Amino acid sequence: MYIHIGNEKLVKSEDVIGIFDLDNTTVSKRTRDFLRKAEKNGEAETISYDLPKSFVVCKEANNGKQRVYISQLSVATLEKRSRYIETLQEE
Repeated sequence: MYIHIGNEKLVKSEDVIGIFDLDNTTVSKRTRDFLRKAEKNGEAETISYDLPKSFVVCKEANNGKQRVYISQLSVATLEKRSRYIETLQEE
């Protein structure tokens, strides 16, 4: 199944490693370094030019590479979408 993470971007639910709130996590120097490194290595993609609220870390199944998507959607919205996918898979 796929999760819509904003601006017509879909990711496979099984590829998602984590969904993080930008306001809360960027307080940490490690998170800022992680995001800076992902940007430098071409692993980060900004999905929308609206105010970013979250980032989604994925591992691509076909090549094992890490991908970071910076989204304008809140963690709560993305979490609801991922939980909805989980309930569909259980049926």
